[in-house]
Amino acid sequence: MDSGLAALLGAAVGSAATLGAAVVNGRAQGRSQHAQQSRQHRRDAYVRYLGALHDRDLAMDAVLDALRADDRPDLTAIEDLTARFVTRAREVHRACEVVILEGPAPVVAVAERVTNASADLSYVMRRMAENARAGDTTRKVEDSALAAERERTLYAAIKEFRLSARAAIGQAV
Repeated sequence: MDSGLAALLGAAVGSAATLGAAVVNGRAQGRSQHAQQSRQHRRDAYVRYLGALHDRDLAMDAVLDALRADDRPDLTAIEDLTARFVTRAREVHRACEVVILEGPAPVVAVAERVTNASADLSYVMRRMAENARAGDTTRKVEDSALAAERERTLYAAIKEFRLSARAAIGQAV
């Protein structure tokens, strides 16, 4: 084989190898960018959800504080605080829908536990408000204790959500 043909053949092999490496690197970079974008979308969804939970919890705390305050709570204030709570609860539901879409399934399962714990606490809060409107204080101490217990359950579920979300976006737990 003459040296010119060998040089041409070597250049062709080298070009093919370079092109193959570029294709492989391009695909790997594309997958890496896609994974990074997916993590960022999930992170944004989780942050919005946690922020909405925080705002809703502050509104719920305000309602519960008003209900626990006196034997004759200010019903107008409680109605206003409850309306604020309902608005915040709707924001949580909207943010949760994005969490459900972004996944993954383990994070969605924990978000559902947060939803259930929140519903359990909301039920007690609504009953306390109904009793306050009726002027019935017979269950106030019992309901206050139950609300405190359900608040602890809710906050434990939120903590579990944070840990699950961190794991889903690839941060050390």
